[in-house]
Amino acid sequence: MSGWRQDRIGSALRGENPTVMARLPGSFAVMGDPQWLPGYSVLLTDDPGVERLSGLPRQRRLEFLESMAVLGQAVEDACAEADRSFRRINLEILGNADAFLHAHVWPRYEWEPPELVHRPVWLYTAERWQDPQSALGSKHDSLRAAITDRLLVAGGWLPED
Repeated sequence: MSGWRQDRIGSALRGENPTVMARLPGSFAVMGDPQWLPGYSVLLTDDPGVERLSGLPRQRRLEFLESMAVLGQAVEDACAEADRSFRRINLEILGNADAFLHAHVWPRYEWEPPELVHRPVWLYTAERWQDPQSALGSKHDSLRAAITDRLLVAGGWLPED
């Protein structure tokens, strides 16, 4: 396993996490490792010691939630432009597997299997999560760039069109 994967937040803080798209208030917007739902992104806290949302002081909690909304909107806009079958975004803060605060941003599509299209992504088979064919790679560069551009505009770093 790559070193940055063992310490996703620390590697983001050091500028070594290649999945980082943008620095947002209290967080990092990153592309998810599996991309079988293209555009899947994750919001990582910028404090590796925080395990859950309730572990943040109120103002930082609000910043994290606002950053989650900004990332969700960026993913929604980019995915809707890239694929006419885009349906919606699912936002989740779970924290069952990784012991640091993070939020999942799942784009959902009409082309998903009928038995799963209206169900949580966690019902997809374990094989889907490990499929090397849908692992984050260069084929996702254009979607990643579109999400990143929207994040930069939302953050006020670039002028809107």
